[in-house]
Amino acid sequence: MESRFDLMANQLGAQIAKRIYNVGLVIQQSPLPQATQDLVMLRASQINGCGLCVDIHTKDTAAAGETAVRINLVAAWRESTVFTDAERAALALTEEGTRLADTHHGVSDQTWAQVREHYDDDQTAALVSLIAMINANNRLNVIVRNPGGSYQPGQFAGLAN
Repeated sequence: MESRFDLMANQLGAQIAKRIYNVGLVIQQSPLPQATQDLVMLRASQINGCGLCVDIHTKDTAAAGETAVRINLVAAWRESTVFTDAERAALALTEEGTRLADTHHGVSDQTWAQVREHYDDDQTAALVSLIAMINANNRLNVIVRNPGGSYQPGQFAGLAN
């Protein structure tokens, strides 16, 4: 599988990618726990079928010290016992926020209440923004068909600024 278009080789595409990356840095530096961020990015990427993002977030999550059991069970988090109630609320919001067109109500009041039970205002802002940004990244990569498999943890660290 080959990429259809190299956004980074295009001046405008590279500028956009840098801006998206810098928004991601703000979220990464937020008080939302890093493990939660990693799980959310992986789950949204799985739902959207983004091979590159699944590759990135699986490898980065493992490099950050997450267990293989939790990484492997993200796809079946509802039927797993290895996630906290707070993580489960974040994963529910991720699924509902990613599958907006699949339901008539978008994000349910029940899921929103669970999120607010576990996350303060800054964490909630980061979580909502993270879900929006990973969905944008997934869509960019799926549209241009960027394949997964060759990512190395930290590979994109030079994009900042």
